[in-house]
Amino acid sequence: MLPALASALRLASIVLCLLVVASFTLFVVNQTGSASAHQQALLGNETRTAPAGAAPDGSLSSRDAKGSVRKTIDEISEAITSPFSFATDATSSEWLVRGIDLALALLVYGFALGFVARAIRVRL
Repeated sequence: MLPALASALRLASIVLCLLVVASFTLFVVNQTGSASAHQQALLGNETRTAPAGAAPDGSLSSRDAKGSVRKTIDEISEAITSPFSFATDATSSEWLVRGIDLALALLVYGFALGFVARAIRVRL
């Protein structure tokens, strides 16, 4: 019974960490891509109107134009990191919010669940 619990905790730890890291990676790719396009437009002296859903600075928000897989990953990641919202209530920076959520999720779900799984195995 206990070895199965330890294995389940270890697997849950890995899956949760992978989902949070994947969501953060997709966020970074989206943000750097839109920043690159914005800078290229500025360098090319292109005048363009901000697309629908653009942030005040002209960049696209991370919620726009998501595929179904990406949307699912982000929704699961938000659910996983929602217990940590207390740490990011005072900030409006999406980068800071995502970074703190990632760090806390890896700490709690990666380290803590992994520690509990190892402790269960050691007790056997």
